[in-house]
Amino acid sequence: MPPLPRPRRIVGVSLKMYFDLQNTLSYVRGVHQLDGDAWNARVDLFVIPDFVTLMETARILESSHVMVGAQDTFWEDKGAYTGEVSPTVIAQAGARIVEIGHAERRAHFGETDEWVAKKAGAAARNGLIPLVCIGEKTHHSIASAAVGAAVEECKPQVTSVLAAVPDDVEVILAYEPVWAIGAAQPADPDHVVNVTKELRKLASNRSGVTRIVYGGSAGPGTFAKISEGVDGLFLGRFAHDIHNLKKVIEEVGA
Repeated sequence: MPPLPRPRRIVGVSLKMYFDLQNTLSYVRGVHQLDGDAWNARVDLFVIPDFVTLMETARILESSHVMVGAQDTFWEDKGAYTGEVSPTVIAQAGARIVEIGHAERRAHFGETDEWVAKKAGAAARNGLIPLVCIGEKTHHSIASAAVGAAVEECKPQVTSVLAAVPDDVEVILAYEPVWAIGAAQPADPDHVVNVTKELRKLASNRSGVTRIVYGGSAGPGTFAKISEGVDGLFLGRFAHDIHNLKKVIEEVGA
C-alpha cells in the first residue's frame, strides 16, 4: 500500500509575551507585508499574538492568507471561570488556530494531558484547529535510547488529544523536545525525523488532516534536515525578526 500524500506545509510563530501592544501590531503589519509572495501557493502561515491584541491582529490580517492563532483556551465555552478565555470568543475574535499545552504552561501552570485534551476538544467544537505542543523532558545521550524514550513520553500526549477530537478535524502536533526549547541548537535531525515518523503513525487512521511541525530553536536550514518527518516549523524568538521569518518561509516553501 503506497504511503499517504503528505499534508501541505506550514510555518507559524508565537509571540508569547515578548512584545508590548504597539510592537505586536507593528510586527503583525510586517507579517501582512509578506503575504502575496511566491510561497503562498505552497505554505500556510500563522501568527499567534497575545489575547489583548488578538482582534486587532485578525483585523489587520483579514485580507491576507495568514491565519491567526491564540496562545491558549479554556475547555468550557462559557461559565464562572474568571480569567479564562472561551474558545467560542476566540473563534468569534477571528482566530483559526489555538495553541494548547505548551511546555511552559505544563511546567508553570501544571497543565496535564487530561487538561490539554479537554482544551483540544473545546477548540475543535468551536471550529478551531488545535495546535497541540508535545515533547519529552529528558534528553538521552544514546541516540537509539533517546528516540524510544521520546516516543514513549509523547505517545500519551498525542493519543489523549486524538481521543478528544472528532476523527475528521484537522490537528497540528508541534513536536518540541522540552530540552531543545531555547537551546543554542535545535534537536539532532535524525532524532526529530525518527520520533515524528513514529508519532505520525498514531494518527494514520484519522480521516482529518494531521500535520506535524517542529519547534525548539528552529531557524534557517532546520527544515531541510528534518523534512522527511515534519510538515513545517513552529518558530519562537528567532522569527520575531520579520526578515528571519521570511527566510524560513522561503526555505520551507522551496
